[in-house]
Amino acid sequence: MNVTEKNNKTSGRVSRFPEHGPIAENGKEILLSIKDIDITFGKGDDAVRAVQDASFDIYKGETFSLVGESGSGKTTIGRAVIRVNPLAAGEIQYKGVRISGKIPHSLDREVIRNVQMVFQDPAASLNERATVDYIISEGLYNFHLFKNEADRVQKVENMINEVGLLPEHLTRYPHEFSGGQRQRIGLARAMVMEPELVVADEPISALDVSIRAQVLNLLKKFQREKQVTYLFIAHDLSIVRFISDRIGVIYKGRIVEVADAEELFDYPLHPYTHSLISAIPIPDPKLEKNKVQYIYDPSMHDYSEDKPEFVCVGHDHYVYGNKKEIEEYKAIRERGVPLKPIQIAGPDTPEQKATAEVTDEVAEAQFLNTPVHDTGSIWYTVLSFFLPVLGIIAALLFKKHLHIRNYKACKKGAIVGFAVILTLLLIFALLLLLAVI
Repeated sequence: MNVTEKNNKTSGRVSRFPEHGPIAENGKEILLSIKDIDITFGKGDDAVRAVQDASFDIYKGETFSLVGESGSGKTTIGRAVIRVNPLAAGEIQYKGVRISGKIPHSLDREVIRNVQMVFQDPAASLNERATVDYIISEGLYNFHLFKNEADRVQKVENMINEVGLLPEHLTRYPHEFSGGQRQRIGLARAMVMEPELVVADEPISALDVSIRAQVLNLLKKFQREKQVTYLFIAHDLSIVRFISDRIGVIYKGRIVEVADAEELFDYPLHPYTHSLISAIPIPDPKLEKNKVQYIYDPSMHDYSEDKPEFVCVGHDHYVYGNKKEIEEYKAIRERGVPLKPIQIAGPDTPEQKATAEVTDEVAEAQFLNTPVHDTGSIWYTVLSFFLPVLGIIAALLFKKHLHIRNYKACKKGAIVGFAVILTLLLIFALLLLLAVI
């Protein structure tokens, strides 16, 4: 590639993306690169700086999760990636080519084709006047991604089957479906385009718990089969931990920490990350009652003279802080002792409640590793009631694999089942005794 081609690539004057993106120092291909971006809404005194100096890379084939509280700028960044929100500063690169700002029409179409979005509210993101068939086919029509009508129908039917719906659903309208089904339609609309990058903007937050697991399994299925890369936007860290390769934490529009998923949970160095993890609800009501909530106070930082930077503290772990804080973070990380952001106070005195840490490491590990499918369904109770022996066996298996809710459901059904059987046997024995007498 000569100098002119390099300049054209950097400035966005190319008409097509290269086959591969640039390679990072760790040897991974960078698909999307966010570089020092600012996003501002409004003008003059009314201007609101929603995102400031945000930077991170997303590698091809991974799930990068962006987490933070409501209003922190997660969705704003996601919408900037699909070129809806303009940037006030910085740039966004896709495969090393700038896609933010003004770019050629042909390149803009390539962005639309290769970068799709799954929205948070499936009801608001689907055209209520269009059939499911047209909703899924719209992208195919716009980019003519089919050979003939039979090919289009085949692609749509294959995709509707892959997301767990039926071909007869194609003639219906969005209002005829449940929230989970509508989200599947939105996912099918995005995936039928065969995108390389999908921006998933809290796709499960509006769904029931049992449906969430199904949608997450669908996302991972597409990633395995089609090598899709995800920018997953969420605020629920308990879900994010199990689906993410890397996690970025954002606070008031600024990225404060980026690390691998397990690295971030073992070493939440920034105080805001610490507070987010400590806020994850514990399924056990006794532990939850005595949990010490860590509250993040931004005034704890003194950035008046020692200005903060976003730097790597080792182990591909990036944290935002001034020189003094960064040295402390490096020292903590180099000690290699995992931190305990979740603390459980002792039940005896108020002083103990305020200062005691988790003493039962097994209970903490059990909480952090709670399986996604541990729902405690009523059907486990019903089946264990009618088949109490199998119910006890199932309960023991669930307990062994830390499915605590399922264990309790099977145990409850089996105990009631045994009680009913024992009662019936006593009645039968009593009637038999009376008959003999």
